[in-house]
Amino acid sequence: MRWSTSVSAIMLIAIAMIIAGAYNALIKLPESPEPILKNNYRIVFFHVPSAATSFLAFTVTLISSILYLRKREYRWDVISSSSAQAGFFFITAALISGSIWARIAWGSYWNWDPRETTVLILWFAYAAYFALRASIENPEEKAKSSSILAIFAYATIPLSYLSTFVYFSLHPSTRDISIGLNTGAVLGMMITGFILMYISYFILDVKLSNFELKVREVD
Repeated sequence: MRWSTSVSAIMLIAIAMIIAGAYNALIKLPESPEPILKNNYRIVFFHVPSAATSFLAFTVTLISSILYLRKREYRWDVISSSSAQAGFFFITAALISGSIWARIAWGSYWNWDPRETTVLILWFAYAAYFALRASIENPEEKAKSSSILAIFAYATIPLSYLSTFVYFSLHPSTRDISIGLNTGAVLGMMITGFILMYISYFILDVKLSNFELKVREVD
């Protein structure tokens, strides 16, 4: 199948980019000049791509949820849930890696910082999305209710991103960060690799979900 070949190619490119990016991030780049960080800053090369990819995945969920409510076509619900699954995995990785960073930089795994708190709210919002889907058996009602929830849950994305601009936060905002060319190139490579990994998972999960729907229709 052409799609399986394409997915395999995307996944291989993603793995290659992540391996190359991780090698540069963990081995080639120098230590941080900040005494408290040293080599510990390297977690940023996994934390930032995880967060960025989750935002992309949840944006796809938002768009497909709106399209489902407009067109009532199940394919949009499949796209919505598949993208949300990937996004939930990545935001969980971002939350865990962010907590590790907080322990190193701020002395505690959790500080109820505005960014930490809003990301936790985001996490619970999408956990509720999956809990809702699991609690409804009727496919049409499940798709409709989860689409509505997904639209409201998306408000947590700009809330978490803007939290460092609106409130005092220990977490650095994008306007406060200045990185060199080499560091930026490695970070860009990791972000691209993570996004390609998301795309490959997303395509595969959508295809499998559609196959399951066809099997159910035959039964």
